[in-house]
Amino acid sequence: MRLSRREVLAVGVGGVALTLIAPGAHASELDDVVAKFTGGAAVGSGGVTVTAPEIAENGNTVPVTVEAPGAVAILLLAPSNPTPAVCTFTFGPAAGSQKAATRIRLAKTQDVTAIAKMADGKFVKAVATVKVTVGGCGG
Repeated sequence: MRLSRREVLAVGVGGVALTLIAPGAHASELDDVVAKFTGGAAVGSGGVTVTAPEIAENGNTVPVTVEAPGAVAILLLAPSNPTPAVCTFTFGPAAGSQKAATRIRLAKTQDVTAIAKMADGKFVKAVATVKVTVGGCGG
């Protein structure tokens, strides 16, 4: 198969365009997830704690604990993953505490973010940076 100079140039320009468009699409998806959870409300800080290891040797299984006394829901995000919304924990009136622990996959070193919806309707967030040595999402 022989490609002309024009065809090679077209493929190259297409590849560059794809790399420029893809990160914007990913950021848009993250913004959409946060907007859906918060309803567009402002997000403050304090009142929620994210506990994760500073260094994860394997991104396939990173332990994360989130705690937000007085929260009705907590959204856990890994912004650099192919799908940034990891999970949402919902707490009912019979919940003994507003704390949850899980293991998540991280594609690469990134900030793990928790956004909590408090009982008074306010939103707060906290961030924990996790350095990943071996990616867990195909990285």
